[in-house]
Amino acid sequence: MQRRTAIALGITAAACVLTGFNVIRSPKDTTPEGVYLRIANALGRGDVRLVFVHLDDQARRACHAIRDHRQKASDRIQASYPEPERSKLLALYKAHAEAPDGADVWVEIATRMGWIARLRRDLSGVADVVGAGAAGEQAAVETTRGARYTFRRRDDGTWGLSMFTAELIAEAERAARDWDVVERAALDYDRAR
Repeated sequence: MQRRTAIALGITAAACVLTGFNVIRSPKDTTPEGVYLRIANALGRGDVRLVFVHLDDQARRACHAIRDHRQKASDRIQASYPEPERSKLLALYKAHAEAPDGADVWVEIATRMGWIARLRRDLSGVADVVGAGAAGEQAAVETTRGARYTFRRRDDGTWGLSMFTAELIAEAERAARDWDVVERAALDYDRAR
């Protein structure tokens, strides 16, 4: 019995040492490799929302801007548009207008655009990190499967995934243009009353 207890304690101690070693050895988010591994970990646990934290600054700002523009447009549509246009546009903007924050906008867009499936399919070990020198602002993680993930240094010195930034910025610009159109039409509807 004592021998079994000693073996069990030995196995437990070894597991704790290995786990502690992996935590200590894991790269920090001040490296592209560290951010990539955090994204892989989040997706492995099924936490798509956590990936938002690891996007670059521009992508996160774009998600917040999308939500803000869609929310303003929905409020204006609700106040001024006649039916059936009101219901149609409110349904179109609902997912982003009612999102609690930018992370929820990210989850909706990333899921709809297939980015999450793509990330899950491509995730593997890190083969190389290119361009992450001390003064570099951009870098890429190349995986053992041949996928390439681009990163940009964030304002706080950490790194953020930037491979979806251009599309998120384009969506934020589209939401801003839509807001302008909604506002002009709402003013016309208000005058017509």
